[in-house]
Amino acid sequence: MLIAVFSDTHLRAGKSLPTFVWQHLTNVNLILHAGDLTHIGLLEELGCIAPVRAVRGNCDSWDSSLPERDIFECEEVKIGLIHGDSGNGRSTQDRAYNAFKNSEVELIVFGHSHIPFMEMRNGILMFNPGSPTDKRREPQYSFGLVSIQQGQIKAEHLYF
Repeated sequence: MLIAVFSDTHLRAGKSLPTFVWQHLTNVNLILHAGDLTHIGLLEELGCIAPVRAVRGNCDSWDSSLPERDIFECEEVKIGLIHGDSGNGRSTQDRAYNAFKNSEVELIVFGHSHIPFMEMRNGILMFNPGSPTDKRREPQYSFGLVSIQQGQIKAEHLYF
């Protein structure tokens, strides 16, 4: 299974993802968005490519139906999805980790900081894709691809 991973797109009505991103979505089976979409149009666009799971970020007051966190299974791997702006912890990754502390997840996808991040913590892969549209102080835009095969997780950032 190939999963595209996004966060912090902050798109306004009439705007879309860069061409580089769309070119890398042709073979994905699932799309995750860790919040701060800021416009429902992106969910609709991504939904034309593959099923989408998304959570609400601190800038997503437009849609209170998005959950604050989500736990689901893909290919026998339990995944936690959260924005990471609130909760217990000093850093974004700490807050994301603590949100799933007793959930037995193997992968936590989070956003909020706009900073690409990948690290193993107590057997859990912590993954922040960065932002494909709002890089802030980062040198490049980014998003992620996660491959899950036979219970094995491989994640990578795509920079442009």
